[in-house]
Amino acid sequence: MQAVCAFVTGVNRVLFVVAAVIIFAVVPMLLYEVIARYAFDAPTVWAMEASTLVFGPHFMLAGPYLLHLRGHVAVDIVSEKAPAPARRMLDVFAFLVIAIFAAVFAAVSWPLAMNAWSLGETSFSAWNPPIWWLKFVVPFAFVMLCAQALVEAVSALRNDERPEARP
Repeated sequence: MQAVCAFVTGVNRVLFVVAAVIIFAVVPMLLYEVIARYAFDAPTVWAMEASTLVFGPHFMLAGPYLLHLRGHVAVDIVSEKAPAPARRMLDVFAFLVIAIFAAVFAAVSWPLAMNAWSLGETSFSAWNPPIWWLKFVVPFAFVMLCAQALVEAVSALRNDERPEARP
């Protein structure tokens, strides 16, 4: 069980790094657009849309490992004052709710991704890039979020000491 938990967290850490690298693609795109538009009066038809399309996978892929790092916004007024065993059970409950939500979202988004693929969906803009492949990021990211939430629930149940969180 511990090996599976370590594997899921390790995969999500790699996806987190990929998401961090993706943002380095967005910045040059937008910089190019700004320079082309304002310095040369020659705006592009692709830069804004490309940066928007790349930003989606950026935050979707970062989410699961961010859950491991406890980086998501949390309301901890009750759990902060609760004794350790109750806090642990609140954590387990919260992670199970997240896992259920992520599983439902993955199940609902999978047919949408398959439909986009079968239609060869594009963005319908002047640039009109294919976007069907981006739709597969959603169910994949939510499957990984579900897996990470289950790992965190198991970890809370076992009362594991969390390793020092590092991005």
